[in-house]
Amino acid sequence: MLGLEGKVIFVSGGNRGIGAAIVNLLEEMGAKVAYNYRSGKGEKGTGYVANVTDPEEMTQLMAQIEQDLGPIYGVVCNAGITRDALATKLTTSDWNEVVDTNLTGVWNTIQPNLAGMYERKEGSVVLVSSIVGERGNIGQINYAATKGAVIAMAKTLAQEGARYKVRANVVAPGFIETDMTKPIPEPVKEKIYAQIPMRRFGKPEEIAWAVVYMLSPVASSFVTGHVLSVNGGHYM
Repeated sequence: MLGLEGKVIFVSGGNRGIGAAIVNLLEEMGAKVAYNYRSGKGEKGTGYVANVTDPEEMTQLMAQIEQDLGPIYGVVCNAGITRDALATKLTTSDWNEVVDTNLTGVWNTIQPNLAGMYERKEGSVVLVSSIVGERGNIGQINYAATKGAVIAMAKTLAQEGARYKVRANVVAPGFIETDMTKPIPEPVKEKIYAQIPMRRFGKPEEIAWAVVYMLSPVASSFVTGHVLSVNGGHYM
């Protein structure tokens, strides 16, 4: 129904959390799904060990995926890390590590695929941002900067790719029940719940559905350069 049957789709960081939920749902949709991981292989899809911060590794990975599964139709940039600290205490190392993974890693993931997509006149790129990239967050200046930057990347890719029928969009999750939010102390969680009209954190599967919608050549064929916020109404 969504036109993803048989489509080859790559998901970075697809072995756990939101990434694993995206891989699982795409498999249910009949897509041929590949993903990369650094440790802990996922249960579904075809996994490859590769680091998004290494451009040569990612270029070689995309070539291998196309050899194994066929031409890549969709790319989901989901891999990301946090190294939190107030701006006055953030180390250069923690700044660089987050930028290398969350921003340069996105570029290393999409760049090897663009020429092929343009040539085939078909493709969909989905960048996973964050509510933090839209509104900022105390103690996350590095993370916020990268997640805001990928929104700008998608809007530019949307304009460049439109003539080739290649779309680029963003899904911006709010607070989601993943390993990244598990360490948040319960009293802090209660304060966050109070700011969310739906009074809860989202589930990885709820983000996966948004990503699948953006990938679909049927459901979102006239959508590009858009940021889809999935945050339970958490806008203030």
